Amino acid sequence: MNIRLTLDGHHIAATLNDSPTARDFAAQLPLTLSLRDLNQAEKIADLPRKLSTSGALEGADPEVGDLAYYAPWNQLATYYRDAPYATGLVILGHMAGGAEELATADEITIEAAP
Repeated sequence: MNIRLTLDGHHIAATLNDSPTARDFAAQLPLTLSLRDLNQAEKIADLPRKLSTSGALEGADPEVGDLAYYAPWNQLATYYRDAPYATGLVILGHMAGGAEELATADEITIEAAP
């Protein structure tokens, strides 16, 4: 599924994968979330409800531009720098650029691509 992120007025294209967790996330869209920085590598945001992790791997090694779900804290994680493997992390999809905007953003809007 193609989605659009809005960070400080900048529109960034992204794609969600075809996992049960990503489909559950897509069902919550549109969302506007407040972002907090974590470890100077990612921005995190609390989600309105827990997502299904059916069939998900135990964890993941995120890359710059990844959108992920951190199940233990029920949070969306968006990566603007490389980060280590994390147990409980489920990759949802990937942004087509936008790492610079993400690094300084305080809010994100996520919606289905027009």
